[in-house]
Amino acid sequence: MRNSPIGVFDSGVGGLSVLHALRELLPNEDIIYVADQAFTPYGKRSKSEIQKRSAAISEWLIEQGCKLIVVACNTATTNAIAQLRESFQVPFVGIEPAIKPAALGSKTGVVGVLATEGTLSSELFQTTAQDHAKDIEVVSQIGHGLVALVESGNATSLEAEMQLQNDLAPMLEKPIDHLVLGCTHYPFLRETLQRILPKNVTIVDCSDAVAKQTHRLLKQHLLLQNSTGNTSYHSTTTPNKTLWQLFGVTDVTQINI
Repeated sequence: MRNSPIGVFDSGVGGLSVLHALRELLPNEDIIYVADQAFTPYGKRSKSEIQKRSAAISEWLIEQGCKLIVVACNTATTNAIAQLRESFQVPFVGIEPAIKPAALGSKTGVVGVLATEGTLSSELFQTTAQDHAKDIEVVSQIGHGLVALVESGNATSLEAEMQLQNDLAPMLEKPIDHLVLGCTHYPFLRETLQRILPKNVTIVDCSDAVAKQTHRLLKQHLLLQNSTGNTSYHSTTTPNKTLWQLFGVTDVTQINI
């Protein structure tokens, strides 16, 4: 098991933001990455559909011998991770919007959360917000079409900037000093966000925290690998090679799940 790979999945290329953090902290681990691009985005899909897709992909990753699975998708985590942990024996690491560090660091007492509809409407998100932001005002906003913009390679486009301006306008009417990115696709919008946000607003995402939790679990279960780490990339639809190349990936295999 020690030399088995880590499985990582997302609805698309967004989870590559988490994969980068995992690679920084765990350079010796083999990783299998799955982008469920045949069903992206997850944000507007039903809870039952997200659970079915998450279970199917997890089952496939376990069939490949994965010793631990990172659910590198906020929407999948908030809607399906409890079911995944009940259904499978391997450890799972999920993703929650980084409300806690934003709340702890806020000086104005107001933080913003930009996330998908599926994440913001989930019970897990509501619980997280209540637990970690009792004395903080949390201003939530759905990111309309932002996943699709990243998936089409247009994260730094004028269209992306205009959409973010529209989405953030109500939030920026309040004195937020932290913006929590509640979707793993959104870190790829950071360059565009920095052009829009006031200089005093800190952008927060949870990629590093996920990598640290993965390391902790691997160490706890005596599963840390010590070899040259390899990464294989897979998509549930015909890969758009031009898109993947934007993220430095040149070899993607289509799988049928």
